Amino acid sequence: MNIHPTAIIEEGAELHSTASVGPFSIIESGAVIGEGCIIESNVRIYSATRMGSHNRACHGVTLGSEPQDLTYTPEKSKPLTIGDHNHFKEGVNISRGVKEDHGTIIGNHNYMMAYSHVGHDCIVGDHNIFANTATLAGHVEMEHHIFLSGHTATHQFCRIGAYAMVAGVSGVPQDVPPYVVADGHRTEIVGLNLVGLKRNGFSPKQRTAIKQAYKTIYKSGLKPAEALEKLKAEDPPEEVQRIIRFFEASKRGTLSHR
Repeated sequence: MNIHPTAIIEEGAELHSTASVGPFSIIESGAVIGEGCIIESNVRIYSATRMGSHNRACHGVTLGSEPQDLTYTPEKSKPLTIGDHNHFKEGVNISRGVKEDHGTIIGNHNYMMAYSHVGHDCIVGDHNIFANTATLAGHVEMEHHIFLSGHTATHQFCRIGAYAMVAGVSGVPQDVPPYVVADGHRTEIVGLNLVGLKRNGFSPKQRTAIKQAYKTIYKSGLKPAEALEKLKAEDPPEEVQRIIRFFEASKRGTLSHR
């Protein structure tokens, strides 16, 4: 185990023998650090944090900090659970949970650029990218292969669907459906995330099916429930079924189309 002499590892912290800890970092009692994790300088990992394998926390990262919630008290603390192969760049902050038993959850293979933030009780899936200062309020749920551009802000309890992209300096007030690009001070859908779909191997046939599904939802003149029923009646492929499921599960409502 490679631990810098200036690091503070409290008694009761669990570190895998292959983990490394850089100068002036603090790992509190009760934290769990998995195989091959790299904890760089001035990182603080709080007691509520459970980290899987091969994660990297760069300078100044704080993981499992107290939630920014005025109702929080220590006895309400819920864990921060982190999967494998995540990369947290300088100054990233992720809060522990406070209101949901599952706490805050970060999946696998996520890349969070400098000063991005994940609030309490969020669930972040796999293969997502947060550009600089991208911010999630509490209780946000993200699926997978999502790109949040710089200076984006997502309202609490929103959901963001797989393969979506949110453009820079955007505010997300409602659910972002899968596969789309959302943009604006109060975001609206401006098209499909075609670049992301192509990069992730979606065929022209699949991309066309997604495009036609959104035309039915937003451009056919049908009410949303009617549009979804029309799509279901057409024996839709899996990518369209994902869209249907997302809309049917929405509680905050979904973004409008510009």
